Amino acid sequence: MSSISINTEQICDELIGLNNRQKVLCKRNVEIMNSVTMGARTAIDECQYQFKNRRWNCSTVDPVSVFGNVLDQGTREAAFVHAISAAGVAHSVTRACSSGELEKCGCDRTINGKSPDGFTWSGCSDNIAYGNAFSKAFVDARERHRHKGGGRALMNLHNNEAGRRSVEKHMKVECKCHGVSGSCELKTCWRAMPTFREVGARLKEKFDGATEAIQERIGTRRQLVPVNKQFKPHTHEDLVYLVPSPDFCDPDPSIGSLGTRGRLCNSSSKAIDGCDLMCCGRGFKTRRKMVVERCMCKFHWCCYVKCKECRREVEEHYCL
Repeated sequence: MSSISINTEQICDELIGLNNRQKVLCKRNVEIMNSVTMGARTAIDECQYQFKNRRWNCSTVDPVSVFGNVLDQGTREAAFVHAISAAGVAHSVTRACSSGELEKCGCDRTINGKSPDGFTWSGCSDNIAYGNAFSKAFVDARERHRHKGGGRALMNLHNNEAGRRSVEKHMKVECKCHGVSGSCELKTCWRAMPTFREVGARLKEKFDGATEAIQERIGTRRQLVPVNKQFKPHTHEDLVYLVPSPDFCDPDPSIGSLGTRGRLCNSSSKAIDGCDLMCCGRGFKTRRKMVVERCMCKFHWCCYVKCKECRREVEEHYCL
């Protein structure tokens, strides 16, 4: 056995949180694993961006174990983490395909010819089919080989798919004009993924409108249905959860809560980032500090901007 294959097996065996099926996929697709890791990290960064002003700010989620039991409760926070993680892997692998980093995939060449709108399909369309397929095989493997038919497995699988659809269903058409002096005598277009910031914002909206569900047997299959039968059934792009979220006011490792003591809050806001809600009624303390900023900037010909440094005192508020 070569040293390369030994190192490959060691890399896959040492990754934390993978089950046996995921380790097998890792060893068969080592060149893709860097994209998987990058996708996981991008997902957690986006999660922390979207929730930076919430009591739960995604700071307990570790990119190393993102494919394990990230949050042990079936809350809407867990739903979001699973969705954004699956989306992150799909997005990252697809991007690697399009940029020529992977031998197993490339651009999507199935989209070609003339469109009904008169432009020519050309260029490098993002191969979302490959990215989604790998995300489904790798990320979903944990649920498919754990508690088949269990409510939590059904929830995680549904939210994984919702995450992938948040990328696939919002692909956009990008075009380039060809002609004399930039005229559009000929226009070539390709399909491109949304930015991951757009994916994160869309999933955040789905988080706010997530459906509480329970498991029921319908015919021969177990399915998730809304707890409130007056609500319309959730779609494949909606997020679902099984239990209400805790308030995340106090530290509790079992639910992934760091609490809000010491968190920065906005004393003038009545929203969730305001000190009243963020601090859970415990109050807050105010600190003053000096900040240095660029100011009185002037443009000089040619071609630079010269600024002075200004100091000002600011107040910051922290939860007790």
